[in-house]
Amino acid sequence: MTQNYLDPVFEEVWHAQLFAITVHLNESGYFTWHDWVINFGKFLNDRGLNYPQNDGNDYFIAWLDALEDFLYHKGTTDLSDLNNLKRKWKDAYLSTPHGNPVSVKQEP
Repeated sequence: MTQNYLDPVFEEVWHAQLFAITVHLNESGYFTWHDWVINFGKFLNDRGLNYPQNDGNDYFIAWLDALEDFLYHKGTTDLSDLNNLKRKWKDAYLSTPHGNPVSVKQEP
């Protein structure tokens, strides 16, 4: 099957957003792409041995887990910040009417 240039590259909007965030962090100097590829490859390999990777969602869930782990181990963030952001996203997702974009309110 050939890819039509009009076909979406990402299956879900959040896949594209996660990829864009990762590229932005790389371009902003938080890490090199080489370091990211090595880390993600190891993470995906380890995860693949323990969890079935059934679709694009599984791949990007592994990507998100790897990015969080990578940033934590680089000292860019801490677990309380990650857990707080996850809680805010969950609250925002659950309170957003179906079909509307989900967003997290930034604290001043």
